[in-house]
Amino acid sequence: MATRLPSAPPVLSGYTYVRPLGTGGFADVFLFEQNMPRRAVAVKVLLQDVVDDDVLRLFNAEADVMARLSSHPSILTVYNAGISADGRPFLVMEFCPGSPGAHYRRQPISVPDALILGVKIACALETAHRSGLLHRDVKPSNVLATSFGSPVLADFGIATSLASVRHEELLAMSVPWSAPEIVNESTTGSVQTEVWSFGATIYSLLAGRPPFESIERGRNSREQQKQRIIRAKYTPIGRADVPAALEQVLARMMSRDAAHRQATLLECAQDLQRVQYDLGIMPTPLEVAVDEWAAAGTPIDFANTAVRGAVISEVAVQSRRTRVPGAPVRSSALEDEGTRLARADSRRPGLSGAKLAILLGGVLVLGGGLTFAAVQIVAGL
Repeated sequence: MATRLPSAPPVLSGYTYVRPLGTGGFADVFLFEQNMPRRAVAVKVLLQDVVDDDVLRLFNAEADVMARLSSHPSILTVYNAGISADGRPFLVMEFCPGSPGAHYRRQPISVPDALILGVKIACALETAHRSGLLHRDVKPSNVLATSFGSPVLADFGIATSLASVRHEELLAMSVPWSAPEIVNESTTGSVQTEVWSFGATIYSLLAGRPPFESIERGRNSREQQKQRIIRAKYTPIGRADVPAALEQVLARMMSRDAAHRQATLLECAQDLQRVQYDLGIMPTPLEVAVDEWAAAGTPIDFANTAVRGAVISEVAVQSRRTRVPGAPVRSSALEDEGTRLARADSRRPGLSGAKLAILLGGVLVLGGGLTFAAVQIVAGL
């Protein structure tokens, strides 16, 4: 729980501040209203006293990761990123008014809802893995709900490349959902540690508590939970409506030996689909990026991400007119044309003294939208 007050909201052109949404160790999140097009957005802003070159590199990497992945229907959408007037980096994101992780202790979710959420989030993680990225902080609070109630995965702030995981990297963990090999610091992350964290997250949403949290008061210090995770003795959820097949799937995800877990998040999603089928629930379709999309992406090197400031686009337009020596230099042929039109209109009857404002701009759209294959398991169910 954060104990400090939120920092001052940034002043952002085109956005109107509404209220704070939350605080964290390195950033605050505020609700803004975007003026055009008008919509509510969440703005994540880094704290002033933590901004240095290393933090800026991580921020730039997070922005790049979210931009690459946020076309996935179960990954939080990022609209914009930049540096505010006071030098704080910010992300403009989709506003999600709810989170299953915000109230699971008071009201665990139903089995059908947990299965739908599980399939969708597993597909989001599978897509991240196919692009060569680990999330490294999968937990209930990082699963949000959109305005339409759909679950989305958020906060890739400590994500890292699958190709660059090194033991000397800063180890960041949320202990209740961390795998044994993370807790004992033998690795900083792998696909199998993500499988564990995913399983622990689904378990938490169903049980109303993390899987290795004791129901006895006073026995849940960080060190006590770490010791129970290292032993990895699975305790059934204990709900009458949770089928044995789902308990078995979750127990496999949280096996002490990583080799005994599901090999991929896609396999996790398929296991959850089979439970849906057994319960007579329509299996949730799989939404995973096609191989062509993953192959087309440029891997993000978190160690060597350049520090970038505010982005300013400049498009040079060559004039086809010959410049007369000694004549004033015009920025482009477009400006010449705009001046000619303005002069012509000023001579039109009835428009004497009127001013014509012409906005000339260019927009460069970098394509590469995410294409998904909607796959539903039929055979073998």
